[in-house]
Amino acid sequence: MSAKLLRELFGAQLSDADLVKAAADYRMAVEAAPSTVRGDVEVDITSRTLTKTTRGSARDVLTKAYSDMGVTPDVMAAIEAAAAQALGTEFLAKDITPTSPVAGGLVAFDLRAPAMLLAPILTPWRNKFPRTQGQGTSFRYKRITGISGSGTGGVGAFNPGFTDPTQTNFANPGSANGYYLNRPPKITYAGDDTNLSYVQMGASDEQSFWTYFSAVGFQDTRQLSRQATLYASMLAEERVLLYGRGTLSGYSGTLSAPSGTPTGAARTAATGETALTGFTTNVYVKIVAESGDFGVSAASSASAGIAVSSGQVVDITIPNFVSGATGYKVFVSTGASDPGDASRWLYTGAAFPNGQSAGRTPTLTLTLQGALPTSGASVAAFPIQAGGTVNLASVDGVSARADNYDGVIPWIHSVAGTTGYVGRLNAPFSTASPGAEFQAAFAQTWTNTKADPEEIWMAGQDRNQISNALRGQSASNYRLEISEDQLMGVKLGAVVNGIVNQTTGKSVGIMVHPWMPQGNAVILQDSITQPGITVPNCWEVRGPQDYMSIDWPVTQMSYDTSVYWTSTVAAHAPDRSSMIVGIQPTS
Repeated sequence: MSAKLLRELFGAQLSDADLVKAAADYRMAVEAAPSTVRGDVEVDITSRTLTKTTRGSARDVLTKAYSDMGVTPDVMAAIEAAAAQALGTEFLAKDITPTSPVAGGLVAFDLRAPAMLLAPILTPWRNKFPRTQGQGTSFRYKRITGISGSGTGGVGAFNPGFTDPTQTNFANPGSANGYYLNRPPKITYAGDDTNLSYVQMGASDEQSFWTYFSAVGFQDTRQLSRQATLYASMLAEERVLLYGRGTLSGYSGTLSAPSGTPTGAARTAATGETALTGFTTNVYVKIVAESGDFGVSAASSASAGIAVSSGQVVDITIPNFVSGATGYKVFVSTGASDPGDASRWLYTGAAFPNGQSAGRTPTLTLTLQGALPTSGASVAAFPIQAGGTVNLASVDGVSARADNYDGVIPWIHSVAGTTGYVGRLNAPFSTASPGAEFQAAFAQTWTNTKADPEEIWMAGQDRNQISNALRGQSASNYRLEISEDQLMGVKLGAVVNGIVNQTTGKSVGIMVHPWMPQGNAVILQDSITQPGITVPNCWEVRGPQDYMSIDWPVTQMSYDTSVYWTSTVAAHAPDRSSMIVGIQPTS
């Protein structure tokens, strides 16, 4: 309210202080009134104060107006009832609801863009191995693997002692008493020459114009295509680094078919086992060796008929390990005699032990239980990654390829017969002496090559098993403490993070490799720091061209992209690394 209006209301005699007080009174009166009720300001000239009066509700105003017009209370009640009915039905009926005028509602979609990528890109070896520049079509290197006294490369110790000569006749050099030089004993060497062919690798993706344009506003699918193709390339390379096998010169070639004839014996199902069903009279088995996820060997010969009765399971024994195999796949058949027809030898793809009657095993012993398979892949038509099927009765199941190189596992197996080491366990980890299998590997590789590894890589299931083996000894040989968190309570569980190499004293870390086939543990030495060694890296990825991304020219109504690289794995000291194979899983 203005000072001029206030002076007109209260008189010109008001001082400035009075004006300020009058204005404050006005503001307080307005603020004190209910905010939901409209009103008028009244001025009391006598007391010189301002107050805010409230009007009545709309009903009060309407009732007073009808009363002034002479409308009786009964008529007023009838008017109110009719108005209430109209207001409650047609006049203010809700025409827009979550399901009207369209069933889905006039609502927004809370769509998160872009799509969330949940595929894990786990490539620990690709990330850790050095990648060096190569040239040409192959990588060639020469090694001096031993000298006299090194104890490596097959070269043993020698005695350096010698004496002065006793002969004095130097006149006839060709005679028995002829001239010769007085020198200490001559040393010897061992070495080899390696030539590894580079192989081409890559991955591609394609999407139609419609795929791309229909996603505009939600996600850049061309960017997603490039990213996914790169990630897929990395994941594929990780598996080649792990268990790839090449057929070109310098590589290990295809896996051998399991030698010998598998055998079996029926017995009564024990507690926790499921009796075999689906057989007729006898059960027969064949075995193939696997190279990780990439392929399998040709099939072994068939077992003799194993007579089975109701309530029994069948224990199978594979006679021999196959060098380089990461496990074995088992095919079964049933009948009065060997079915002969390879299509009747079936494989379910299940793991052991899990109640299935056929599948994969990392060991040379397994138990057939549960229902025999009635469908699925067979020896006659086993699916391969390249597409199609092969008949394992006569050919290898693409366990090696001309466009692959040897990964770490084939390299370690290839030197096991000379100076390397592969421990064939064919049992669970020891619970009486946890870690004993690795101590045996440490001791043997130190003796063979003075190896001093840094890491053990295994499947998560196997790491859990060795942790449980330690926990089982906690009552006698070890003490496990349960830590109590002050806020959250007690934390349960114990994990083995490493093993002390009792031969050299080094602590060897235990790592989980996401793609390690269960039953295999790689004891890896990455570098050598011993005096006289001029090889800083035991493993190296080398090639003329590392990863390159290609966006192909548009020649049809699609966007095409590829990732390309050429490389090989150079194993400069594979006999410093070792393996434990045949680790039987525990339930």
